[in-house]
Amino acid sequence: MGVADQSQSQTPQLPVSNKEKFNRGAIPALIAAILGWLFDGFEMGLFPLIGNPALQDLLPNESAIVRGQWFTVIIAVFLVGAATGGVLFGWLGDKLGRVRAMSLAIFTYAIFTGLCAFVTAPWQFAGLRFIASLGMGGEWALGVALVNEIWGNRNRAWIAGMIGAAANVGFLLTGLISLKLNESIVQVTAFLAMIGVGQETADYLLQNRAWRFLAISGAAPAIIIFFIRLFVDESPKWLEEKNSGRTSNWATVDLLGVFAASFMALIVIWAWSPMSPFGAPIALLITIAGTVGILWGFLLPLRRYLGRSTNASAGSQADRKLIMKHLLLGSVLAGIALMGTWGSTQQAARWASGLVPPGSFPIIEHTVITTALGAITMAFIAALAADRFGRRSTYTALCVLSLGSALLFFQTNEYSADGQVGAWFYLTTFLIGGITAAFYGFFPLYFPELFPTSVRATAQGFCYNIGRLLAAIGSLQLANLTGLFSREGTPILQSTANAFSVLSCIYLVGVLVIWLAPETKGRPLA
Repeated sequence: MGVADQSQSQTPQLPVSNKEKFNRGAIPALIAAILGWLFDGFEMGLFPLIGNPALQDLLPNESAIVRGQWFTVIIAVFLVGAATGGVLFGWLGDKLGRVRAMSLAIFTYAIFTGLCAFVTAPWQFAGLRFIASLGMGGEWALGVALVNEIWGNRNRAWIAGMIGAAANVGFLLTGLISLKLNESIVQVTAFLAMIGVGQETADYLLQNRAWRFLAISGAAPAIIIFFIRLFVDESPKWLEEKNSGRTSNWATVDLLGVFAASFMALIVIWAWSPMSPFGAPIALLITIAGTVGILWGFLLPLRRYLGRSTNASAGSQADRKLIMKHLLLGSVLAGIALMGTWGSTQQAARWASGLVPPGSFPIIEHTVITTALGAITMAFIAALAADRFGRRSTYTALCVLSLGSALLFFQTNEYSADGQVGAWFYLTTFLIGGITAAFYGFFPLYFPELFPTSVRATAQGFCYNIGRLLAAIGSLQLANLTGLFSREGTPILQSTANAFSVLSCIYLVGVLVIWLAPETKGRPLA
């Protein structure tokens, strides 16, 4: 018998079956996850785009300062919801399966985003954004876990780039749709009349840059659920965990810690909100105590799971300690990136609206579109760079470049009385949007490498979403920072630019912390 024949006769059937499984299930899983991430980006991009006109309608008699405070509070509530959802739906993904949990996550963020079109007060907007963000935060962790587990070690850098790029394509869509919609209000009004929508309802949906109509469009992702349920197979790695009985170690009662942590986070936001009776010293004490409680609550399900699933052997205890170490490091790394993003890029469109006279130029949409184009490009570059040069070096470079891009954008763009912006504005907008968002092509590559299959969805959801909580708490300080830089005679545009610039200095912490984290380049996915 020849070597070739001998090799064929001794080939076991399991690898063939796995190959067939990959060919049949990998592409639909990737498509479903990309669509989920795309609409994640759409949801994230909606509020920075519609927040100002929405608050102008909801608070017509309030000052720009009060509306700005509400803008920050709603962003913070959204981040808390996304953090809670990342842990909650990550838990569901590890307990019930990636596919079922992802379908529920998409349904949650689609329906409750659509309902935002019918709010009559800012607190209602904040409440619906909180529930919507539960699903959005969960979908990220579940999609990353599903795709990485089905594709294994194949093309992981490219897939990580797709994850980051897909979310920013969604962000781009918000700007393009808003720009086109407001250029075609007459045609859209005629179309609504043609399908039986009354003039009063049409005016209600399309007034003030059509923010309510755009919110309704956020319900579109619900369609993806049908594709997922029909064509997407469950992760084979998770099925192995289920068959081994280890998924039974996740207990529903442990979620009480997650809900308690979410409540504490909302208390922290309330302490800094316009509704709070407290001054800064009391709010700071509430923030410190709340942060400790938040960490305890979000870690509870994972700590309990590890306690049930490990025995007293040295190896198991060592693995448990390593997982906890990676959780804390991953959370700090994500928190630095997210705080920088939500303190700079997510504020860019609102800040840029002050660069031109009102109504002179659709600068908000142009800012959203340009930052999104930068983010799509850099998400791929960051993932490929991490695969080529290593995880720690790439993260360090991203931190340095992100700080530089934020300073360029906020400190070198000036008010234009004639309502025109030049090439420099677009260049700095592209850079801040691209470089600060490049982390979201980096994290889908790095975080799955830090954790085993049994806890991957919950653990990476915890890291990414505790980062959101840190970003929420940090973003609440923007009003204080702006006040600190506000002196008599200092334009509000410059005061806010200084505040955003200072908050962006958080990237310097990342330059140090990343060298405490492991270098995972070249290691196969566990």
